[in-house]
Amino acid sequence: MLSAAEELGGGPAALPEILAGIVDDVDHALSEPLEIFPVCHHSPASALAMLRRLREKQPKVVYLELCEDLQPLLTELRNCRLPVALQAFASELEGFPVESAPLSVIAPITEASAEYQAIAYALETPGVELVLVDRSTDHVFQWQPDVTPATSGEPEEDLHGDAVGVEIGDLRPRFAELEEYLLHHGRVRHWSEWWDQYVEQPLAGADHETYRQVMVLVGSLFRRLAPHDTRRYAGDEDRERYMWTRIREHLAATGTDPADCLYICGAFHAASRVPEAGSALGTPDFAISPRTGTTWLYGLIPSSHSAIEAQFGLAPGSVSIAAATWQKQLTKHRLTPYKLQGQKSSGRKKALPAPVTPAAPVTDHLTGYLSGPPVLDGLDEEELRGWCVDIVRLARRNGYLASTADAIAVFETSVLLAGMRGRARPTPYDFQDAAVTCIEKDTVPGRRDVRRLCEILLGGDRIGRVGYDAMPPLARDVFDRLEPLGLNLEQRSIQRALLDLTARPELAACSQLLWMLRYLLPDQAVRPIMGSRRLGEKHIQESWDLDLGRHQRAVIELGYEGVTVEQVLEQRLRRDAWDPKATAAIALKAVENSLLFLESPRLTDELGARAIELLSAERTVDDAPEVLRRIRRLLGHYRSTAPALPTWCERFVIAGYAHYCTLLPTAFVDEATGVRQVGAMLGFLFSMESLALSLGCDRIQLEIAVRQSHPEAPAKVALLWAALHQLGALPMADLRARVGDLLGNPLVVPAVPQYVSGFVQALEPVPRLAPFVVETLSRAFGQLPDPVLLPWLPNLIMTLRQQAAELVPVLTREAGRTFPGTLAALDSWIPPWSAPARGRTAVAAMGPAVAAAAFLASGPSSADAVARLLGCEGEWAPVTAGLSAGPETGEAVVGLLTAYPETAEAVADLVGS
Repeated sequence: MLSAAEELGGGPAALPEILAGIVDDVDHALSEPLEIFPVCHHSPASALAMLRRLREKQPKVVYLELCEDLQPLLTELRNCRLPVALQAFASELEGFPVESAPLSVIAPITEASAEYQAIAYALETPGVELVLVDRSTDHVFQWQPDVTPATSGEPEEDLHGDAVGVEIGDLRPRFAELEEYLLHHGRVRHWSEWWDQYVEQPLAGADHETYRQVMVLVGSLFRRLAPHDTRRYAGDEDRERYMWTRIREHLAATGTDPADCLYICGAFHAASRVPEAGSALGTPDFAISPRTGTTWLYGLIPSSHSAIEAQFGLAPGSVSIAAATWQKQLTKHRLTPYKLQGQKSSGRKKALPAPVTPAAPVTDHLTGYLSGPPVLDGLDEEELRGWCVDIVRLARRNGYLASTADAIAVFETSVLLAGMRGRARPTPYDFQDAAVTCIEKDTVPGRRDVRRLCEILLGGDRIGRVGYDAMPPLARDVFDRLEPLGLNLEQRSIQRALLDLTARPELAACSQLLWMLRYLLPDQAVRPIMGSRRLGEKHIQESWDLDLGRHQRAVIELGYEGVTVEQVLEQRLRRDAWDPKATAAIALKAVENSLLFLESPRLTDELGARAIELLSAERTVDDAPEVLRRIRRLLGHYRSTAPALPTWCERFVIAGYAHYCTLLPTAFVDEATGVRQVGAMLGFLFSMESLALSLGCDRIQLEIAVRQSHPEAPAKVALLWAALHQLGALPMADLRARVGDLLGNPLVVPAVPQYVSGFVQALEPVPRLAPFVVETLSRAFGQLPDPVLLPWLPNLIMTLRQQAAELVPVLTREAGRTFPGTLAALDSWIPPWSAPARGRTAVAAMGPAVAAAAFLASGPSSADAVARLLGCEGEWAPVTAGLSAGPETGEAVVGLLTAYPETAEAVADLVGS
């Protein structure tokens, strides 16, 4: 103690002051007329002392340090298997930052806890009232405004997620140097082991007054050494003022005698010296601020030992060891714990003993307890021998080459480690270290190491389950609607569901629900093995892997958002579309999901209108590829299933046509805009052009936008050439000439892959360029020498892979149609772009007028198709007659078409060219 005071308190002179303060805190807490019962969270010693005290005193009112608005949930514990957690959840906030939603508070309950013993006693004993007195969940976030949900991924087994844990009976030094000092001189690795050795084991069989004095002493020590200028310490004092104010309010309202009450709180709070602490009349009250307008929803979620350890920073396996210690002490002292009737795995509760005479006034039990040597149990050879045999058996099952010699070595090493650490008997932590030392070598043959096997041996990661009756209506509705599958979905194992929708049409409703759950729940909760859900698809068979038992928490939390899955899905879609960071692509995704999962035209129209609003407000084109892909799919769906396009689709095409025409010149020159985005913009403009023009858009807007574009990047220059070619401003001959100039210029050859990438992206807006791109690549491979071509190839491959991976198959199919299919035909093969055009020279010699007539006569099928479309079929005159008429006849035809161009333009628009 002197060395600790010298090292941590500034010198030995601080020790008398600390000790005197601790003595005053103990006297003050024990002199309170309303009995204060200090506890530690999930402590078997606290649970044992609580069990003995409840049977001895049988209080009429139990005040418990727990959020007061969680009290209605306590009766639902009868329908659960512990451990579970009480939860308060809020997704729609009022008075808190919107970005912090959703807010969640949890309070885990285990069998080996003093809180559960008090709850079970109060709920199962007639005439006993249980009152929760801690701050409400709303005040938890009022007093901690900077608490926001974690954004990092959480472990799969962390059943509490990013919820804020309510620390009931938290006992841990808030002075880092003190904890380090205790661990070093206690010869332990972590705080859980120190607490088990120096507090849990000595207090397991202590009498009530000794237990109280020791716990208040520990709480006072940590309280006096904790930093007093932190927000956490100020919040703890406000909690103490809050709880004592609620206690005095209840005493005044009911007239209960404080001697018949029991106040259960953490040992840290038991040593409180705030002016508002105490049950005496005239004690000042604490001004409790009103709650915000946030609507809190309450329920139970499954918990586990590992989740509790992760939530409160405990050592792995410590809660499982505590549970095993609890069961061992119950057997040793022949005690029957309190359990709620109807709770799974609960035994029959013994009759309560008759009330005993109140104990004598408190005497000084602490001095004798601290001055004398601790009464320690001897070595329990049978228990340790059983651990050693069982760990070897588990190790062999998990791939370790363990034998009887290893069991003997673990036994002897456990005893040796306990002696080195000053312990009369090996603890589970000594046994773990010995097992790791003797069994685990340089590698782990399976999924579990020896330390994890020891945790399984000593109790395992017990996982609780919320019963059907304790679930919210939505969760119960989910399990009811999936009942036709004939599976036990509450089991914590993956189950395969096979749906034959043809033989059993009634399973279609289950399929629809599973697809909605697939959208709402984590990926591993509901996973399709066979089948998909896309627009226009309909499957006759599906298979699913269902793991709802291990994701019960996620299903329960859906119940906090609505009454049915459909309602929650609609809210999620609206929330995504109206999110401040939402884009037009996100809104179109919501539209598509509404068509897939919900038959609600009203919702679909609202989401479509929101997509138009977002698209018009966007100043970038980053999501242009996603917008193009989704609007194409939606238009195809409506054209195949509806007699006409919905109004929002037409408005979206009009708005998108004007929007992308406006942004096109800027996107061409903006370095931050990729070639993929520009290609998607052109794809939208060209593929939606006919529909946009029919809805009133002007094509001259697109032509002006293209002519105003002056890109410098090679890929974007190629895209511009493709757009000009599509508009008719750049004939194919001129396009070939420009590419030929590129391949012939040694200064430009290194940039040719970028031009090729642009041409490949141009396949989206101008798919007829596929033969030209194949031609360009073929000419490059044929003309470029090896010193130029070989360094050029890796750049070309990487460019295509990064910027146009999904369009490469189009080129592959076009190349398959262009090149010969056999090796023998390759020698005589002439590329189409190198073959002379048949009849072109003769027709050109006839003059432009006669050439037009000769061209139509050489291919009459096109002219016949146009004639049938116009309803004016006729017969063809001999070609020679047209040619013998001389140039005058051809010139007359050309003059007629030139004088009245409206007819030719109407025919061109009709045939789509």
